[in-house]
Amino acid sequence: MATQQIAQQRGEAEIYEGEAVCMQKSRLLLDEIFLPRGLLPLDNIVEMGYNRTTGFVWLKQRNKKEHRFPAIGRTVSYEKEVTAFVEEHRMRRVTGVKTKELFIWVAISEIFVDDPSSGKISFGISSGIAKSFPLSAFALQEEHAPQHRQNEVTRKR
Repeated sequence: MATQQIAQQRGEAEIYEGEAVCMQKSRLLLDEIFLPRGLLPLDNIVEMGYNRTTGFVWLKQRNKKEHRFPAIGRTVSYEKEVTAFVEEHRMRRVTGVKTKELFIWVAISEIFVDDPSSGKISFGISSGIAKSFPLSAFALQEEHAPQHRQNEVTRKR
C-alpha cells in the first residue's frame, strides 16, 4: 500500500537520495511543520520525497528500525517505508510506525500537537484513541547534550 501511494505521488514530489541529504531534509521538514526533530530517528535513509501540493511525505530506509525513547519508556518501530500527509503541527494517515503497548504492537495513524503552548505531543491510532507525551521527549539527542566544552572555552576568555 505505501509503495503504491509513493508511486502515485512521485510525479510532483521533491525527491532526495542519499543518507546525509535525506537526514537533513527530514529534519528541515519537521522544523517546517513545527514537530520535534527527534520524532523520526531513522538510520540509513536512502530516499525521501515530499509532494508539497498534497502534503504527502515518504522516507525509505535500508532496514526496519526500533528506537527506544528513554524519556517516556516507549519503544517505537519504523518500517522500511514510512509515509504520512503533513501539515502544520500534524502528521496524518501515518504508515510504517508502531509503538509497543504492553505486549502488542499498535500502529500509529496520527501525530499532532493541538496546543503548542502545552508542551505536549499526541499519538493517535485509527480507533480515535490518542496518548500524549512531553514534546521534549522527542528532541534530538544532541539538543539535550551538555555544553561543557563550550562553557569551558567561554570561561577562559
